[in-house]
Amino acid sequence: MIDEILNKEELTKDDIIELLSIEKEEELNKLFEKAYSIKEKYIGRISHYRGLIEFSNYCIKDCNYCGIRKSNSLVDRFAMNKEEILKMAKWAFDNEYGSITLQSGERTDNDFVEFVTDVIKSIKEFTNGKLGMTLCMGEQTEEVYKKWFDAGGHRYLLRIETTNQDLYKNIHPKDELHSFNKRVECLKSLKKIGYQVGTGVMMGIPNQTIEDLANDIIFFKDMDIDMIGMGPYIVHKDTPIGKYAIEQGLDTDEHKKKRFLLGLKMIAVTRIFLKDVNIAATTALQALDPLGREKGIKAGANILMPIITLEDYREKYQLYDNKPCIDDNADKCKNCLTGRVMSVGEKVGFGEFGDSKHFFKNLR
Repeated sequence: MIDEILNKEELTKDDIIELLSIEKEEELNKLFEKAYSIKEKYIGRISHYRGLIEFSNYCIKDCNYCGIRKSNSLVDRFAMNKEEILKMAKWAFDNEYGSITLQSGERTDNDFVEFVTDVIKSIKEFTNGKLGMTLCMGEQTEEVYKKWFDAGGHRYLLRIETTNQDLYKNIHPKDELHSFNKRVECLKSLKKIGYQVGTGVMMGIPNQTIEDLANDIIFFKDMDIDMIGMGPYIVHKDTPIGKYAIEQGLDTDEHKKKRFLLGLKMIAVTRIFLKDVNIAATTALQALDPLGREKGIKAGANILMPIITLEDYREKYQLYDNKPCIDDNADKCKNCLTGRVMSVGEKVGFGEFGDSKHFFKNLR
């Protein structure tokens, strides 16, 4: 049955559910090998870096799963200044990372919008446009997205988290700031403006089903998404969902192992289904397994996001507990991660944007 599905040109929803339900080691190996062969065909044996600069943990949102949610009074808040951000962007440029990701908690005030605009312009100017830039700053108006695009941002990541609207309501406060429909409209605005658009989901949220995850993958295709950034759900003890998971016994080693495996299966099935999109092997995988990112690459991922945030701030930007690499510096992360990539027979695309092939195929 599995062999038959893996040899299909196009997968149905039932096929996706079947693949995501695989548990036998032999079948899992077949799934990962098929996904990697498709990655080789459409992307190549190459991984690209997105140097991750987490420049502020102030957030107006109060998502029930997130460690930097507005209501978490235990967070030590920070906002890097322009010089600090540019310092890390220059480090990424000098070290041939090819691209960076600017990420922060969500703010929509004018001071924040203008600050980000200035930072984007400055990075583009001092690198002569030779450093790729992914933005990840949540829901904004179409006008703001256009402003940042015109300044020099060319990729944007906005995770949908789940396409099950009832589940979406469970993991977010029930107010006008946390709307599933608004999130979808933002993704449409980003496509309209011309960004390479990324989205993604969490795997293993309490009460989530395999059918939910299959629908998530179909959503990626229906929305014509260029980049996928998704990872297994990891508990943050100071959040409502985290406390619920701990109380319900959903944070045991056994549950973590299942969520990790689900993460790998989602990468593999998404690669098989969508073929030429960029897919990240997220840091969350490594938080659950010491070889998590290597296994993510072998399951079909081709993007890595090494943290280059200044050491003084790393511990303060934790969306989930036990985040790896927060005690490292940028140089150590580079050497460690490059060794990991090479250990699975891949090379790093140093000095390259590593843009989504899917995006450019659509432009032809």
